Amino acid sequence: MQNITLNVEGMSCGHCVNSVEGAVKTLGASAKVNLDNKAVAVEYDEAKTSVKAIKEVIEEAGYTVV
Repeated sequence: MQNITLNVEGMSCGHCVNSVEGAVKTLGASAKVNLDNKAVAVEYDEAKTSVKAIKEVIEEAGYTVV
């Protein structure tokens, strides 16, 4: 398993947390959002998904990966 922390703009509430974590989960990865730091810690399997795909689903959910 690989771990990465992404900085994500636009998250401000519990709905944002659920939206981002749910989007990442669709890829078979797990995410933990930290609203205070505007960060998303992701654990994923390189055989199942990629950092690019993770960034794309977060952006498709309406947030900006910086």
